[in-house]
Amino acid sequence: MTMNNIILAEKQVMYDTFLSKYREAQMKIVIANDHGAVSLKKEILAYLYAQGYDVTNLGVDAETSVDYPDMAEKAADEFLKGGYDFGILLCGTGIGISISANKIRGIRCALPQNRFAAEMSKAHNNANFLAFGGRIVYEDSVADMIETFVKTSFEGGRHAGRIEKMMALEGKC
Repeated sequence: MTMNNIILAEKQVMYDTFLSKYREAQMKIVIANDHGAVSLKKEILAYLYAQGYDVTNLGVDAETSVDYPDMAEKAADEFLKGGYDFGILLCGTGIGISISANKIRGIRCALPQNRFAAEMSKAHNNANFLAFGGRIVYEDSVADMIETFVKTSFEGGRHAGRIEKMMALEGKC
């Protein structure tokens, strides 16, 4: 390689890195929480804003009791209007709010326990929501799990057919 080719290759890498960061910074995320995850939501918002993400916060900021199904519905309805890359839901354990969200047509909410689960929720399940618990102590930080989810692409292929089958279950019963 000539020196000019090396310089051009280095510039291309720098440009690709810039574009990748720019595209990530343009992500639009909806977040909602109940009273069991106020502190966790504040931590997540700090992380998301530091990444330059556009965040719509529909959650509560006080520990006065609210019902997680209402918060899941509020965030899912907003997400389904369009324009969002994904959503984040939070309650005490993440369990109740994720179950509630998964009752809503078009929502695939994952409850990752670590970075691997966050990666697979996107790569294999094409999740459009993540749920976390404010009273859960995680092995990996929630910010690391979100970052892993964001950087992972849906693999498609055999997983796309499984997603179709999964979503077809919404019409059952």
